[in-house]
Amino acid sequence: MRKVTFFIAAVLAMGFIAKAQDVLVVKDGFIEVWDHINYQFYYDSYFEMPPTNFYVAHTGAQLLYTPDLLSDMNGKHNVEITEIGFRLHNKAFDAINRVVMIYLQEVDATEFAENEAGVKQFFDFDHVAMADLYHVDLSDCYSQDLDMNFTVSMNGPFYFTPGKSLLVTIVFDALDDGNTVPNSYDVTFYKSCMGSGKAMTYTDNWTSFVDYAKSSDFPNATAMHGCGTDLDLPWTRIWYCYTEGGTSNVSGDVDGDDVVSISDVAVLVDFLLNGNADGVILDNADCDHDGEIGIADVSVLIDSLLNGSN
Repeated sequence: MRKVTFFIAAVLAMGFIAKAQDVLVVKDGFIEVWDHINYQFYYDSYFEMPPTNFYVAHTGAQLLYTPDLLSDMNGKHNVEITEIGFRLHNKAFDAINRVVMIYLQEVDATEFAENEAGVKQFFDFDHVAMADLYHVDLSDCYSQDLDMNFTVSMNGPFYFTPGKSLLVTIVFDALDDGNTVPNSYDVTFYKSCMGSGKAMTYTDNWTSFVDYAKSSDFPNATAMHGCGTDLDLPWTRIWYCYTEGGTSNVSGDVDGDDVVSISDVAVLVDFLLNGNADGVILDNADCDHDGEIGIADVSVLIDSLLNGSN
């Protein structure tokens, strides 16, 4: 206690007071997953066009965004996925109505698994992050590029751990089984050209992807089941928010280790004596909650440690 008393006396002699300034700030960012030089359209068979096609009534896709594609999130705290979007090129004259469901998961896998026969397998999915009705009148935008953007936080925030893979399962269901776009019309999505094998699709005029996932055929993806495998990801933009500043909000936890201890006293006194703010969460250092950091906060912190007071 002699060292602590000496520090307190020194602080009293200096009369040093600092204003709290490490405020938790929410910032926004986005990631574009595509090759800006070599981009192109999907011109494969109609069921090999993630995230969807409008030629059948029910479509679905699973899209696997690996850590290398999401590296811009590295080092960021409290990352929350807020929106996801895709781009298409339209040469149709129809009004499109689809019920859209998006499921988000963070996974460790960096590729789709295969069963013993070497057949690709879909991931299981649950926990709808977003469900809404999507409507666009394509007759108003012939021969134009369109963005399909979906807010994914309707059923609560989706927090994501940087360094994991992001699995997006997206399902488009027509309002009735006859609500399709004729095959003679061209509604094509942009490829990301960021590596094949990161997307799989499902198409059917009678059975939704959700119902297919409940069948004995799931999770195997074969052409017999209307599934496309080994596909490029679509052009994708992922919006997210994150926080900068103090990560702990516990009064007295000056060093941010989630424990209030004598080390917090040492860090606080070092800050007051030397102005060393490295590793200091200033909001937590304001122990008496008067908006300033000074000797009174040291006294409150020591009293809390000795007597268990608040």
